[in-house]
Amino acid sequence: MTRTAILSDIHGNLPALEAVIADARAEGCTRWLNLGDLLSGPLWPAETADLLMSLDWPTIAGNHERQLLTVPPDRMNASDRYARSTLTDAHLAWLADLPPTLTIDGVLLCHGTPSSDVQPLIETIEPTGIRRATTEEISARLDGVSEQLILCGHTHLPAIVGLPEGRTAANPGSVGLQAFVDDHPYPYRVENGDPSARYAILHPGGNLDLRAVAYDHAVAAAKAEREGRADWAVALRTGKVE
Repeated sequence: MTRTAILSDIHGNLPALEAVIADARAEGCTRWLNLGDLLSGPLWPAETADLLMSLDWPTIAGNHERQLLTVPPDRMNASDRYARSTLTDAHLAWLADLPPTLTIDGVLLCHGTPSSDVQPLIETIEPTGIRRATTEEISARLDGVSEQLILCGHTHLPAIVGLPEGRTAANPGSVGLQAFVDDHPYPYRVENGDPSARYAILHPGGNLDLRAVAYDHAVAAAKAEREGRADWAVALRTGKVE
């Protein structure tokens, strides 16, 4: 029976991705689903793109893929600008072919919600920060969606939420970055509290396991520091915002 590895928010963290792949294979995973935000950040965007292109997993675009393709470089944030500077035309063409959502064997893949790559599905962002969404809020964001399992990313927060009528929404967490700050639509921070890479396994029968995998995060933090991103270095070392 097939076990499926579910990955999201790699953000160019090649050592974390390689550790997750090794762990998933050791756990018997033979199928892979990738929920976007693949490359953006001060790490190894081009090398990560090369690996993902060679693996050819079912993959959707996140907000950072859209931003890499549509925002002028002089208006990009630092993470997108660094990634864009390393990518080839072949990498960009691959990104441009990624769909924003995908349904595979009755499972819906989206990055944020089915209609937005920047609105979280399982969390709500308010002026006071980020919180877990109510089941009513999640169900409203899934209006018109018939799939029983909905997989999302974007917030880097691992979660499995049971919904009415037996449906499930799940976020595998982030492969590549365990803490960050953002200001859309209000300022908020995410902190998972340790540097382990996150992903999930979908078992035959529908059970989901959230996984945390140790990797050489010091190497990733050192790369971030070399690229002038002390904020990323702290997050990569600690899973916390400085």
